[in-house]
Order: sequence, then C-alpha cells, then structure tokens
Amino acid sequence: MNNNKDKKIFSEYFSKMKTTSKSPPMVSFSEILWSWIGAFLGIAAVSFIHYNILDKTDLVMVIGSFGASAVLIYGAIKSPLAQPRNLVGGHIISAIIGVTCYKLFHSQMWLASSLAVATAIAVMHATKTLHPPGGATSLIAVIGSQKIHNLGYLYALMPAGLGALIMLAVALLVNNIPRSRRYPDFWV
Repeated sequence: MNNNKDKKIFSEYFSKMKTTSKSPPMVSFSEILWSWIGAFLGIAAVSFIHYNILDKTDLVMVIGSFGASAVLIYGAIKSPLAQPRNLVGGHIISAIIGVTCYKLFHSQMWLASSLAVATAIAVMHATKTLHPPGGATSLIAVIGSQKIHNLGYLYALMPAGLGALIMLAVALLVNNIPRSRRYPDFWV
C-alpha cells in the first residue's frame, strides 16, 4: 500500500464532512405557534381514538413514528418528505414491509429489524414515498408489543394508514389557516 495514497483517500473522505452552508434562519413565532397547534391537534386526535375508543380492544392507534411525522407535517410543511403521498404511502408501505420481515424472521430479531428498516427505505425511495418516520413504522412492526404483532397486516391499515390519514386531515385544516402557510405542495 502506498502511504501517501492512503493519506489522500483518508483526507478526501473526511473533507466531505466540512460544512458548505450555514444553518437556516430561525423561524417566526407565528410559525412556531402554528406548528405547535397542528402537532397538538394531530396527536390529540389519534391519541383520543386510541385511549377512549380502542383502549379496551386489541387494536392500536398510537405508534411512536407518528411523533416524527408530526414534526414534518406540522413543522416542516414545505419539505418533500412531509407531503401527503410521502406521509400516507411511507407509513403504509413501511408497515407492510415490517410485518413481512417479522413474520419471516421473528426468530432472528436482529435480522428482521435491519431488513425491515433497510427494505422500507429502499421501497419508499423506489415509490417516491420517502418519509423518515416510515423507517420507525417498519421497525415498530418488528420490535413492537404483542398487541402490534397480533394485528398482522392490519397494522398497515390501522394504525399506520388510518393514523396517517387522521394526521393528514388535521394538517390540511391547520396548515392552511394562516395566510403565510400553504399545505400541501403536491399530492402525488
């Protein structure tokens, strides 16, 4: 091995980690307030159904990945990752993949977990539905509680699909109240 060549490769690799721009400016108080209101109402709607309607059943409505979706669809509404196609499609596709990985590889949880997330990312990319919380939705299908596992593929419809649709309805209502906000940028 050529020591100078190795140093150059090493230097080039780490030089990619230097920043090329500044962090974005702080958002306005109005933007912060509307993001808070949207997130509160979206999670409240899903949580209310979970704790007041489904609580005595084996069904689930609240999953952790919805918290991350709330950040995107109420706090970063211009992001391509926050658009309806990505929100709904990302959760449903990832849920199906997660359930499949759990069913096929539940005896090897490390494998089921890593296959679920990696495959969800690849399929979301391929279907133009990339939504980062979808990775968590696929992982929850694998590592979730017995209630989650008992749902099987119903997990893709409820909580993943229906919960995403409820949060989308709130996003459409709240994000379009102030004149300074408009949601969505695109549907499909």
